[in-house]
Amino acid sequence: MTEAMDGAACGSRYSKIAEDLVVLGESFGLGEIQACRFLPNGLMNGNWRLDTARGSYALKRIMDVPLPLARRNLAVLAELAGAGVPVGRPSAAFAGETVVEIAGRGYCLIPWTEGGHRPGTALKLDEATDLGALLGRIHQNLNCERTAHLLPPWPEQVRASVTTVEAARSEAERFLALISALESPTAFDVEAAVALSERKLLLDKYGSERPGTEIAVGPVGWTHGDVQHRNVLWRDGKIAGVIDWDRIRVRPFGEEVARTATVQFGGEDGFLDLERTAAFVAGYRSVVPIPVAALADAVERLWWKRMSDYWQLVFHYDRDDHSCDHLFLPAERFLAWWTERREDVQEAFAAMP
Repeated sequence: MTEAMDGAACGSRYSKIAEDLVVLGESFGLGEIQACRFLPNGLMNGNWRLDTARGSYALKRIMDVPLPLARRNLAVLAELAGAGVPVGRPSAAFAGETVVEIAGRGYCLIPWTEGGHRPGTALKLDEATDLGALLGRIHQNLNCERTAHLLPPWPEQVRASVTTVEAARSEAERFLALISALESPTAFDVEAAVALSERKLLLDKYGSERPGTEIAVGPVGWTHGDVQHRNVLWRDGKIAGVIDWDRIRVRPFGEEVARTATVQFGGEDGFLDLERTAAFVAGYRSVVPIPVAALADAVERLWWKRMSDYWQLVFHYDRDDHSCDHLFLPAERFLAWWTERREDVQEAFAAMP
């Protein structure tokens, strides 16, 4: 058995990949598959690097979105590549499809982009500005005539659900009850229980400051949905590629600006790098002249979403999926830091180009 067909080399979680590679190689006309390397960084889908007679490719098993939606997103990706946005143009199989299905399993293939992921403060200030400007270009190109035949018109306003204090507290108590019922709690369970108790205190103290309306402020349009360090490739100080286009949706632009900055420059480190955040926002506003009020609204909505959300615990306790356990405690530290410095965070998001 060659490395390309070795199930262990291709990720033991995906037991069918070795046999699927045979079909994929034929469908995409790859010639000999010389090596297959599983990429463990993806949280939602299966990802591999394939070295073939035709070159190197990123292979994705699509698990996070329905396959028809994946096909639409890949078509959008081709249009963006044509417009000069740094994205890989999807490969087409002999039948013309960008998604190949094998026994209900869907795969897509994109030429490999050389580059590396650079989290948080690894970016210099001018690179943070470049990242903001690129996000602005992505928003421009997703909402222009070039993609209009793929992405339908969007409303002027969208609703953004705002969890009530009561619902957020009830969810914390539900997880605390699950943990207390465990016969042999792990270290994660113990730490989660402490964090949940602290979250309830924050809810009691700041619950009255939750956003009062579900209508977000500012411009709305099609967005990438997950621009952050795991999905941006850098090479020689320049952005070489943006990957993972599964979450293209209509959102307030401010929402994506706020989310990108807080994931890229905060979250896992337990604090937000305000200087790099300001540089990123200035870069974005040099391309898209979004009002300060729209960013301020988006930041407060994101703060409350983090205050009232427990998605890592949903994965852990409700789905028995521990792949995101390592994100929970850093997110709790970040929430506490952010809550104490909300005015400073707002000032960073008001940066001018």
